[in-house]
Amino acid sequence: MGLKIYNTLTRRKEDFEPIVPGKVRMYVCGVTVYDMCHIGHARSMVLFDVIYRYLLTKGYEITYVRNFTDVDDKIINRANERGENWRELAERYIKEFYIDMDALGVWRPSIEPKATEHITQIQSLISKLLETEHAYEVDGDVMFSIDTFRGYGKLSGKRTEELISGARVEIDEKKQNPLDFALWKAAKPGEPFWESPWGLGRPGWHIECSAMSTHYLGDGFDIHGGGEDLTFPHHENEIAQSEAATGTKFVKYWIHNGFVKIRSEKMSKSLGNVLNIRDILKTVRPEALRLFLLSSHYRSPLDYSEISIRESSIALERLYGATAALQDLMDAGGTSEELPEELIGMRERFFEAMDDDFNTPRAVAALFEAARAINRIASMEKTSRDKVPHRDLLSKVHEEFAGTAEEVLGVLTEDPKKFLEAARKAGISELGITVEQIEALVAERAEARKKKDFAKADEIRRELDSKGIALDDTPQGTTWKVKPPEPVHPTRYEEFKDPFP
Repeated sequence: MGLKIYNTLTRRKEDFEPIVPGKVRMYVCGVTVYDMCHIGHARSMVLFDVIYRYLLTKGYEITYVRNFTDVDDKIINRANERGENWRELAERYIKEFYIDMDALGVWRPSIEPKATEHITQIQSLISKLLETEHAYEVDGDVMFSIDTFRGYGKLSGKRTEELISGARVEIDEKKQNPLDFALWKAAKPGEPFWESPWGLGRPGWHIECSAMSTHYLGDGFDIHGGGEDLTFPHHENEIAQSEAATGTKFVKYWIHNGFVKIRSEKMSKSLGNVLNIRDILKTVRPEALRLFLLSSHYRSPLDYSEISIRESSIALERLYGATAALQDLMDAGGTSEELPEELIGMRERFFEAMDDDFNTPRAVAALFEAARAINRIASMEKTSRDKVPHRDLLSKVHEEFAGTAEEVLGVLTEDPKKFLEAARKAGISELGITVEQIEALVAERAEARKKKDFAKADEIRRELDSKGIALDDTPQGTTWKVKPPEPVHPTRYEEFKDPFP
């Protein structure tokens, strides 16, 4: 099966066939840089990072453009509130954006244009719309006339009458239609401006993306993406102005990710529940946040809670645990020429899931199937090496298991034993017990067992268990680990059911 993508424009899954075979041109709406990035931004950025990685893995040559909106009402208002220069504020939040994205392992796109660096292209596109009578000038503003574009509403699937009644349309007597939108805004006191044929002013929001995307990717390109909140009016308006100016189809495939909720409530500043990425990463490992963001199908809503993020943290530890066990097995070596069924074709099952509209939960489920098989082999190795696959087979499994997770999902990028040790220390710090105390009790228990004082040994096991420490007696000695807190359900990936069959 080849790659299928759900296209918002057609409302169905379609076979992915780039306009130019073997080459993909993709544009994703970036952030408006007036504040710190929140978890909603993280979901969109990580999703399209994974899409970018996956298309590269499949061998496509990709031009990936993701913009910065660095002049906008929100930026200007925030700067005025703080008595700060608008450009300095925007540049500062661009730097903060990179700190967050680098922490999350989000790769840099091919091109990252800023709106303020493309005023010439923006003005050229506006001039073309005026020449073709798809736009009109009034008091220094230039407005797009939606009545001149017959396809308006095709992305959102609504008629203009429905859009007018359902949208928050700003009342403006200058507009010929309430849904007409600004391509160019006349300068106001205290606002940035540029010279133009229509007087001093600045670009509207929607025209920025059309100008930058077509400048770098051409009049028609393959993929345009962003959050579902951008479907209307932003992407609807992009289609209208771009296709009105060029007379050609703007984008072939539209991809939109769902919202993030916070403890089952809509995330909003009015509710005071906006979670910034920086704050989350104070207590959550970046890869655990990535895994959480990929735990639901990208078109589904995603609910953030302390339990759900803890589940993802535990799930990540399980994957790292399997990777560490696999490395130990490779070092020890075995003699069997056979692999468990779950390890045969694991990468193919992973790719099959990703080919089904980037179904990351099902792709992760394939990793957990493999992790269970690896752990089963590791337990057999304690008693019978002839049941353990030989080094070459295990090396291939490692390449497919850890390599695929890192290459496509951006997880399992660290040394597994260092990761697990750091996780163990973090877990211990929450229990009110030190490593030295644990090791002393384990040694005392070993001495009791040696003397056949099993009552004492059981008493120590119960004491450690009550403190959240689990023991595992092996032929090589006793090991210990921090028990996960309850309630957790880290197997949800393994029980995954496709919400979009």
